[in-house]
Amino acid sequence: MKELLRDFEHKRPEIVFEWKDSETEAEGWVVINSLRGGAAGGGTRMRAGLDRNEVESLAKTMEVKFTVSGPAIGGAKSGINFDPKDPRKKDVLARWFKAVTPLLKNYYGTGGDLNIDEIHDVIPMTEEYGLWHPQEGVLNGHFNVRESERIRQIGQLRYGVSKVLEDAFYTPDLKRKYKVADMITGFGVAESVRHFYDLYESGCQGKRAIIQGWGNVAAAAAFYLSKMGVRVVGIIDRMGGLINTDGFDEKAITDLFLNRNGNELVSPDMIPSDKLQEEVWGIGAEIFIPAAASRLVSKSHVQQLVDNGLELIASGANVPFADKEIFYGPVMEYADQQVSVIPDFVANCGMARVFAYLMQPNIEISDDALFSDVSKVIQQALKAIYDVSKERRQLSSKAYEIALRQLI
Repeated sequence: MKELLRDFEHKRPEIVFEWKDSETEAEGWVVINSLRGGAAGGGTRMRAGLDRNEVESLAKTMEVKFTVSGPAIGGAKSGINFDPKDPRKKDVLARWFKAVTPLLKNYYGTGGDLNIDEIHDVIPMTEEYGLWHPQEGVLNGHFNVRESERIRQIGQLRYGVSKVLEDAFYTPDLKRKYKVADMITGFGVAESVRHFYDLYESGCQGKRAIIQGWGNVAAAAAFYLSKMGVRVVGIIDRMGGLINTDGFDEKAITDLFLNRNGNELVSPDMIPSDKLQEEVWGIGAEIFIPAAASRLVSKSHVQQLVDNGLELIASGANVPFADKEIFYGPVMEYADQQVSVIPDFVANCGMARVFAYLMQPNIEISDDALFSDVSKVIQQALKAIYDVSKERRQLSSKAYEIALRQLI
């Protein structure tokens, strides 16, 4: 597995598009690791300090993810080095999307990512520059369908991704009109936990969980886990967090979801970050969901969690471990040897799978159809790992080997 990973990591990307903004200090990159199947896909992110290496790493991660979610295309990523809180953000994005439209028209499909919203940023801006949908390049490059079929599939994409959730099971509040894109990735992370425990034990009810982050992925994962009977005992956010060793019930988690300030946890009981970091890793939990930024989870964090009963890590964030390596560095390897680690390309493939599902001809578009499809794909990926070996440790190693044998 390590030899396969090394070969994949060191292979140069096929296409690197570099951009310098004419009016600000912003700079950006589209990295297309390969045009496997004639196209490539991956979201657009923005953060201050982002560099080309981060974008290359994420493009390779997307290529592995597509071996699970489909379609059978190459991995790509867009990244803009700019402060997303800067009031000039919208104008920077507009100039960025104008520059990359030719790629998006022909062979590259994108979506939302860190600090870039699928519904409010990507779709309206790409429409302004003549795209029917930001995944149009995948339909042209990979599916190569006739125009009439392409129009139908683009219609499915436009409707499905932006669809307002109508089934009370999938949304914390029908009145707030949450969309598929708001909830689906966190749902997939929670489903990966459920399917894991269904395979290796007799369910996850009563298990304790610590959640890192409180954005769309983390909060949605906690919401769905609480519906399964998992007790969330700790929430770690950027400015602090919460601990409840008895576990927050479903109503409490739903309230915390609804009371967010953007992607920030809000509660009168917030514990300051320094104090939280001293306590939270040792409170005891079987499940850990890292779903904040990349590369935050250290070996010390893992050791403390393991010493206090950890069984499973389900990666809500891309590359959650504090390794310099793209995929399987020493921290992730240590975690994989100690407990079960569901890698990011399985656990958080929900949005990629929705795109793949909606590109199929004549499919049902309902809340249950979309969410059930994501659940089924994740269940199949975990079952494939289980069929290789029923050993609970080194689960990620087995998952990477299965994926990489499709790519190399």
